Amino acid sequence: MSPPHHIVLASNNAGKVREINQLLADQQIQVSPQREFAIPEAEESGLTFVENALLKARNAAAHSGLPAIADDSGLEVDALRGAPGIYSARYAGPGCSDADNNHQLLLALNGLPEAQRSARFQCVMVYLRHAEDPTPIICQGSWEGRILTTPEGENGFGYDPLFWVEEEGCSAAQLSAERKNQLSHRGQALRQLVRALAGSGGVPSGATTP
Repeated sequence: MSPPHHIVLASNNAGKVREINQLLADQQIQVSPQREFAIPEAEESGLTFVENALLKARNAAAHSGLPAIADDSGLEVDALRGAPGIYSARYAGPGCSDADNNHQLLLALNGLPEAQRSARFQCVMVYLRHAEDPTPIICQGSWEGRILTTPEGENGFGYDPLFWVEEEGCSAAQLSAERKNQLSHRGQALRQLVRALAGSGGVPSGATTP
């Protein structure tokens, strides 16, 4: 069995690294967070998920010399006209925690009835063979749900404790990691990416072994 291809993930989020490596475990691909390469954070100056994902992937590929995967994901709440959207990770302000963001969201939806609390997680995931790759692979996943009035569950991260998954009868934070990967926006986008890589005969040239 050949060594795994090595790709840098343009994120330092431990939850994302764990989820992505679980999904890629059978693909002979090892994904490492960008902090292992001392890569500075990219400025997320885009106005859409896809713009920000490409900015992050280019930055990671340029600094590491490796192929890069990046995702930009967030929560869209219909009653808030799609907010927090691309600002999901910093909804409560710079340096805020997941708990801060969840609290801010609950305040914004305070008093809103269940029928008006529809929301979805969105994820755009991109793959660049190198920083100047003119034909990135771009995949997108969406996960429908609604926002609870109080957090439920201890698993997952981000807004998972507030995201009710109707077909499962529980919050995203009450799902096992395996089940979440089957359903989630990130799982959907990453499975599309894996299929795209497999369809091209594996990881395109530029991937290296660690």
